[in-house]
Amino acid sequence: MTTLPEAGTRIRVLLVDDQSLLRMGFALILDGEDDVEVVGEASDGAEAIALAAELEPDVILMDVRMPVLDGIEATRTITSAGGAARIIILTTFDLDEYAFAGLQAGASAFLLKDVAPEELVRAIRLVNSGDAVVAPRITQRLLENFVRSSPERPAAPRDPLLEDLTPRELEVLESIAQGLSNAEIAHTLFLSEATVKTHVRRILTKLHLRDRVQVVVYAYETGLVTPSNPDF
Repeated sequence: MTTLPEAGTRIRVLLVDDQSLLRMGFALILDGEDDVEVVGEASDGAEAIALAAELEPDVILMDVRMPVLDGIEATRTITSAGGAARIIILTTFDLDEYAFAGLQAGASAFLLKDVAPEELVRAIRLVNSGDAVVAPRITQRLLENFVRSSPERPAAPRDPLLEDLTPRELEVLESIAQGLSNAEIAHTLFLSEATVKTHVRRILTKLHLRDRVQVVVYAYETGLVTPSNPDF
């Protein structure tokens, strides 16, 4: 394990990958930014869980295939513990099963391992601010791909938490699940963007979700939307 000292209000990042050269490359990129600091490094999922609890990072860059404990299980454990850290899964292909599993486990986004330096930094800033890095439509396409290829499963019972949503919030929820941006939702539902943002915040709070990407995952897992939905 490697830990580094704290530094004010900069975005605190934990790097998790079993390849030391990849961690070194990411660290060199991130440490060159005034508002980002690498506070720790882990070479497997078990170390990631321990360091996430110890260091309380803002963002975790999480590899998938690692010894001892893989990145999916580490992500599930960290997000289930209720920490504030947002996790970005590092994958090889944008539609692979690991990206899908990572989102299901609670990750806020996924990035390709060969991401350009400026995109890596931008992704960390966006995730830290609470925005989705993966465009909802890409997330939707990813989920549709695996829902269609999965064996038939019984319909999930309606989540009681949905009863807490107003009719308008349900409309906004379904629009998010369809991959619409706030501007597109505002245009479709004849609302201001400020009002849409308020609805989105309330939906996240009522459904105990972290971000828009998790809204899309939730909509598929609960059967609120399906790949056969004609709206798609």
